[in-house]
Amino acid sequence: MADDGTGPAEHARPPVEDAGVPEFWRPLGLPGLADVHTHFLPPRMLRKVWAYFDAAGPLVGTEWPIRYRWDDAARVAHLRRLGVRMFSALAYPHRPGMAESLNAWTLDFAARTPGCLPSATFFPEPAAARYVADALAAGARVFKVHVQVGGFAPTDPALDAVWGLLAEAGVPVVVHAGHAPVGTAHTGPESFAALLARHPGLAAIVAHLGAPDYAAFLGLAERYAHVRLDTTMAFTSFFDRFVPFPAAELPRLRELGLAGKVLLGSDFPNIPYPYAEQLSALARLDLGDDWLRAVCWDAAAALFDLG
Repeated sequence: MADDGTGPAEHARPPVEDAGVPEFWRPLGLPGLADVHTHFLPPRMLRKVWAYFDAAGPLVGTEWPIRYRWDDAARVAHLRRLGVRMFSALAYPHRPGMAESLNAWTLDFAARTPGCLPSATFFPEPAAARYVADALAAGARVFKVHVQVGGFAPTDPALDAVWGLLAEAGVPVVVHAGHAPVGTAHTGPESFAALLARHPGLAAIVAHLGAPDYAAFLGLAERYAHVRLDTTMAFTSFFDRFVPFPAAELPRLRELGLAGKVLLGSDFPNIPYPYAEQLSALARLDLGDDWLRAVCWDAAAALFDLG
């Protein structure tokens, strides 16, 4: 029977543990997985990030044990065992003066790590437009901005030229714009909508489906041609305890996914459960194999020209 997207996925096998991940994507006829939302950072910074999670810092708000507390080589090898053929090294600064050195590290990491998208970031500061232009010239194919951690408004005037550069280049930027896990003065759909009103051609990927304001962020993806969303942590049992996705919005999510506007994201390695749980959570939605194919590979393959 052909998959019409209305019933349970007929071929995908929801994995219980990571060892079963290849048997999730192979029956779908995919060449592997494309994960737009993973993190690789300079070792000293990564240790600080993990320490912040260990302490359940004020922007985390809950106990959050890091599952994959391994070195870079071990984590890359694990992604390859899972069949993740495309991933990112998303970094983000929390103060001025950090972004340019982070870009040097992440771009070098991608250059020596097959399968990693060249990734970069920025912060509202006078040098931002210059070093973003430099990162684009160096081959950056995805950027990351964390409005919550950075503590700035996406409409900060210091970023106006940056958003314009990215919109003109058509290079996507993964934006943590939603309130989850802890809202701040500059998170939420209103601030992000104000940015899009200024730069309607921006190729933005809203992290975590915009949780907890799912409906509003789905609406922005419907309205703006180049706005997409990633699935990072959404529908997992851990995330659902705090910000469950409303069942009434699943038809909209399905349509956006089939239109290539929903991408797989995981937050690997900074997750408190097996990587497999993200895929099982998506399969449990019963949105059909075509939807899973689009989310887990096809949308990213088209966006990043993976072939």
